Amino acid sequence: MKEQIRIASGQGFWGDLLTAPRVQVTQGPIDYLVMDYLAEVTMSIMQKQKRRNPALGYAKDMIPLIEDILPDCLERKVKIITNGGGVNPHACAGAILDSARKIGIKKLIVGIVTGDDILTRIDELRSDGNAFRNMETGEDVATIADRLSSANVYFGAFPIVEALRRGADIVITGRTTDTGLTLAPMIYEYDWKEDDWDKLAAGTIAGHIMECGGQATGGNFSADWKMVPGLENIGFPITEAYPDGTIVITKHEGTGGLVSRQTVKEQLLYEIGNPNKYITPEVIADFTTIQLSDDGPGRVKMTGVKGRPRTDTYKVSMSFADGYTAVSTLTYTWPDALEKAKAADRILRERLKNLGLEFEEIRTEYVGVNACHDHLAAMPNPVNEVVLRVGVRGKHYESVERFGKEIAPLILTGPPSVTGFAGGRPKPSEVIAFWPALIPKDAVEPSITIEQL
Repeated sequence: MKEQIRIASGQGFWGDLLTAPRVQVTQGPIDYLVMDYLAEVTMSIMQKQKRRNPALGYAKDMIPLIEDILPDCLERKVKIITNGGGVNPHACAGAILDSARKIGIKKLIVGIVTGDDILTRIDELRSDGNAFRNMETGEDVATIADRLSSANVYFGAFPIVEALRRGADIVITGRTTDTGLTLAPMIYEYDWKEDDWDKLAAGTIAGHIMECGGQATGGNFSADWKMVPGLENIGFPITEAYPDGTIVITKHEGTGGLVSRQTVKEQLLYEIGNPNKYITPEVIADFTTIQLSDDGPGRVKMTGVKGRPRTDTYKVSMSFADGYTAVSTLTYTWPDALEKAKAADRILRERLKNLGLEFEEIRTEYVGVNACHDHLAAMPNPVNEVVLRVGVRGKHYESVERFGKEIAPLILTGPPSVTGFAGGRPKPSEVIAFWPALIPKDAVEPSITIEQL
């Protein structure tokens, strides 16, 4: 058994810093590289891509990235774990194997975790008594079943562990919990049992710290952000995990950014509901038991974490079509910039009303004045220029489309000193809404397959 393993975050979301994985693999020792690509809305985007082309439905920009680092990973014995397989993990694995052949790799084992995508099984599962009630409203999924665009179960770490036990150099999954990507190597390396609640909770919380990449190492830091050094060369977080569940958060020496108790605490608060009851497929972790201490420069130790037995359900992330939206902007300049923008908004709303158009919501923001904090921030004085941003949302495509045709006329039929009509008429975009639900764990089963060179 290893005295410690080092697990490095390589991506915090689909679209994250493309240089981060290479830095993590080459700038110091690591054992695992984990890359998180999925958010709730991502699954519906990937389903659309797969419907257009059955060979797609995964994080495409991951393929050249892995091709670039794969020789180094194999040489250094760094295993890669990612949920970038999206809604098509097998196609993703195939693309990786093709890339490996292209660059002359002779031996590569790829583990694939599937079974999370239940979109085509919804009717079957509903007939078995699963109502997929919305966790926030209690509504039965029957109200939107005909508009579903994705439905994915949040599997956890143990299917990844099984893939590692079968010798995988790379593990590709679909919808896996962000925390499970980091927890899995600890279970695998240290043979933690399914009822090692405290250890599982510690590994889960380490995964929560890692899941947003550079946000744990000084990025998006709300405290003394001006003192964070070298963000142009930010180092992503690394978890040093020990057999007893002790965790140390750090980063490679010589990289920018900051690892401190404050940066770690900020990330711990990210997307937290009840801190006493952080539920994952493996365990219920209690964030109130976390003890943080300094462990040297750029090193934060986490101990004392407690966990409780897991629940008997998985979370299901579902999405559905919920109308259309369009957004457009105009820029008004000095003098009286804000007054002009407000007048333009009033004129636009009256014209939309006179046309008899119906919307669920019309939202106006004055960028530079109140777009982020509404009335909470102090009013700038004077306002030399302001961007009027107006968006509509509605069930009817025609109404949303007509809204887009009413913006440009304001340039010559509204207040003066206007510019910034960028991108032409806004086209209606489909609104994808989120539907969280639960499903009994015995209703679904993860599948692990191996493909290799």
